Amino acid sequence: MTILPTSARDIRSSVSRSPPLSVSASPSTTFHSLRSGSGSPLAVRNSYFPQQSISEKQLKPFATEDIKILLLENINESARVILENQGYQVEFHRSALPEEELIEKIKGVHVIGIRSKTKLTANVLKHAKNLIAVGCFCIGTSQVDLPYAASVGATVFNSPFSNSRSVAELVIAEIILLARQLTDRSAEMHAGTWNKVSSRCWEVRGKTLGIIGYGHIGAQLSVLAEALGMDVLYYDLVPIMALGKAKQVPSLDALLVKADFLTLHVPELPETTNLIGAKQLALMKSGSYLINASRGSVVDCQALVAAMRSGHIAGAALDVFPFEPAANGATFNATLSPLIEDLKTLKNLILTPHIGGSTEEAQKAIGEEVAESLVRFINAGSTVGAVNMPEVALRGLRVEEEGIIRVIFVHRNRPGVLRQVNEILADHNVDKQMSDSRGEVAYLMADISNVKEAEIKSLYESLEMLSSKIMTRILY
Repeated sequence: MTILPTSARDIRSSVSRSPPLSVSASPSTTFHSLRSGSGSPLAVRNSYFPQQSISEKQLKPFATEDIKILLLENINESARVILENQGYQVEFHRSALPEEELIEKIKGVHVIGIRSKTKLTANVLKHAKNLIAVGCFCIGTSQVDLPYAASVGATVFNSPFSNSRSVAELVIAEIILLARQLTDRSAEMHAGTWNKVSSRCWEVRGKTLGIIGYGHIGAQLSVLAEALGMDVLYYDLVPIMALGKAKQVPSLDALLVKADFLTLHVPELPETTNLIGAKQLALMKSGSYLINASRGSVVDCQALVAAMRSGHIAGAALDVFPFEPAANGATFNATLSPLIEDLKTLKNLILTPHIGGSTEEAQKAIGEEVAESLVRFINAGSTVGAVNMPEVALRGLRVEEEGIIRVIFVHRNRPGVLRQVNEILADHNVDKQMSDSRGEVAYLMADISNVKEAEIKSLYESLEMLSSKIMTRILY
């Protein structure tokens, strides 16, 4: 068999558009990079033993055309380099696209890469007849209809950890800026006013930082805050081991009444909408500060405006908003939301354009992490790190292993499907097989030996005929 570079995708037929499925949006395992010393994202290194030189076979998909990838929202160059080095056709755009243009563009692509502005709704995804994967080059995935994507076989990847440090450092900076009213003093100096004051300006040492959501960002922030001499309390829905001297409190209210600085690090969910509203702001200490670098929907901005105008809240920093422009420019004004003009009138309020993770280091790491996940998925079928599919992976095939194909079958989770699949594969030896399910979607991957190239088409067509089929891929 002639082995060709992986520069193509497997054929996939049109799939039936089922109703959205109930699929969790939370990744279930920590991302581990499979990049080896040779730079190959598919070569696995066992950290317990010296690295051995294993020459992996480059698989090619059955009945293929070149992989086409659409990258939107100025995704970091590190991702483009990785994807283009695989021979994929990459189209790059610096901003999000209007929905009509997005629908037109997505029709012919196999993979789309986005950040937070692009909304991949069911209405958009139903036009993506060739789509096999979505790369969210950010932490959140709420901009993608995850159940619908799973129901049509589109696997979604994200980068849940790579910008944690950048966000934590921004929050630390804002704590100090708010405590010293530095943004107001700077604005006054730019306007020609010298205003040397110490009233209501504080050191942060000895103050209490309250963290809502003690995940990767919250935990890093906890360590940094303690280094500044702050006392750290946190609230989370599940018991989490504290780092350093931080302490978990039993309820949100218990955190609100004790925190001098309150910072939010929670996902966008129905349960977190207006998590901090008028009632919660009233419970906070008089003269305390609020920082939101998570999602714009978790704070009731109108209630915050009222609390700051009354003097109850001494300052705030908002990096996210319930209303955000789709592109850079002079668009953050009343046209977007009348509330914006109210925010602009407040003193000691830091407004930043969703830049918590916008550092060179974070964006490079995110680009590499998501791009490598996409490469592993396209080239080998691995769904490790996927947020809407079960996580399934098989070891790579070695060059000397001839006559082996990799079957990937995404199907509706029904009784009897594995029996039907194994009956189709029964004339061949199943070297390795792994199957797992997530809600109503299941993902099966199997390596089949002693297969002739002339038999691949028959296997593919037989799998495609199963009523449970969502997507069939064969790599060889």
